[in-house]
Amino acid sequence: RETMELMRAAMGLDPLAYRTDPRLVELSFGDWQGFTFAELEAQHPGSTKGRRATKWDFLPPGEGAESYEMLLERLKPWLDALDRQTVCVTHGGVMRCFFRVVAGLSKQEAAGLEIPQDRLLRLEGRSLEWL
Repeated sequence: RETMELMRAAMGLDPLAYRTDPRLVELSFGDWQGFTFAELEAQHPGSTKGRRATKWDFLPPGEGAESYEMLLERLKPWLDALDRQTVCVTHGGVMRCFFRVVAGLSKQEAAGLEIPQDRLLRLEGRSLEWL
């Protein structure tokens, strides 16, 4: 939040005049949250193999864990409710969902996308463009 407030102040906007929405939170990895895949494999050999095979639909173990498909279902109502120009600061999983639902990418294509960390994604109508 501090970064958002600094950016808004630098743009001459009210630093506190923004909203958050829990539907835009990155997907949860459940029991895997906070671990690298290398760490998971070291602790439980073969545990990440299923995710590599079916990344979009894979559900990690643990309470609250989500697949990309579950994230997409959480995100759709937010996306459907957009009725004005919006700046959305979110995560790679959410962007993969945008490509799946807006651009019509297959599950495999959307799951395998490289999501740059230094670019903006513009959504206009039914098109997506990296800026």
